Amino acid sequence: MTPEAEPGKNRSFGLQKCSYNLLNGISFVHDFRKLYKLRLSPRLPYTHFVSSQGTQRTFFLGGIQPMQRRTGLFVFALAAFALLSVSCGKFRGQQDSSGNASRPTIVFITDFGTANDAVAICKAVMLNIAPDARIMDITHQVTPFQIEEGARFLAAASPYYPAGTVFLAVIDPGVGTPRKAVIVKTKKGQYFVLPDNGLITPVLDRDGLDSAREITNQTWMLTPAVSSTFHGRDIFSPAAAHLAAGWDYTIVGPQVTDLVRLNPKQALIEEKGISGDVIGLDDPFGSLITDIQGDDFRALGYNVGDKVSFQLNGKTLVLPFGKTFMDVPVGDSLLYQDSRGRIGIAVNQGNYSKRFGIEPPAKVFIPRKGAALGKKN
Repeated sequence: MTPEAEPGKNRSFGLQKCSYNLLNGISFVHDFRKLYKLRLSPRLPYTHFVSSQGTQRTFFLGGIQPMQRRTGLFVFALAAFALLSVSCGKFRGQQDSSGNASRPTIVFITDFGTANDAVAICKAVMLNIAPDARIMDITHQVTPFQIEEGARFLAAASPYYPAGTVFLAVIDPGVGTPRKAVIVKTKKGQYFVLPDNGLITPVLDRDGLDSAREITNQTWMLTPAVSSTFHGRDIFSPAAAHLAAGWDYTIVGPQVTDLVRLNPKQALIEEKGISGDVIGLDDPFGSLITDIQGDDFRALGYNVGDKVSFQLNGKTLVLPFGKTFMDVPVGDSLLYQDSRGRIGIAVNQGNYSKRFGIEPPAKVFIPRKGAALGKKN
């Protein structure tokens, strides 16, 4: 059984088979030369061979064959040897037909923070496997254990990268449990190496699923003795690096047909207005990010420059709706539409979250323009 058919088998078998084929190829050419010593006849275009027993034989009878055929057997021998050499790549799992011949890119996101060595260790693992890889960071400051926040960052950044990019996402509160480690390929041709915990949900909702596989082939891991608390180092980083190095991901493990999905809350559009949530902070600025889309907000009748009465955690506020932060004086607050199309709440050149003590989760209700603002919790 080939390594493609048996994903869990160690790479050593493939390398041994490759070496065996190469040695056979070398032996073939050596024996050919030993049996028939080529000598060009002075009566060109004739070609004579001398056997190892010293008997001269004319291979091309009658001397009427064209000169090109004198090299026929050598072309055959060299072609056979080349085919045997190419077979090495097959057993290493290289190359995926969709691989990018340019410098590979790995885009990295975690909740590891920067106060320890975890990110540096993961990068070292990847560079040892794929030294030509370019490793880029989205952030390592995802709020610890917040899968929805990590999924939001991943979905926001990934559209700006080309097909063939490898994304490594490790926000993994279930590390060491039976949750799967997977590689997901989207219809855009991007690869995502991550835990099967819903991190990929918003990306798939936008780009579509091509296929997904569980990482079970130990050849793709740092070591068979995998830690129960650091799969970022032992499973996800080496798997991402092998992809970046051009390995065929179909041999990483069995197909996964049902991926875990997130079911995040969405803003609710009602007759009286929109009910939503503060879903994050735009750090380090401390602006509040809501799940209310700008188009839905405008559908309530508001325009830039309007004063908007709304409720935040049950408290009534009145803020202007601005296009830029400088639409209000420094230190003043405003509603605005952020670069992702969501409604946010900010202080011009200040930190709204710290000033007013608001952090997610928090409830937001915005009534239709002109409607009375009733009590909404």
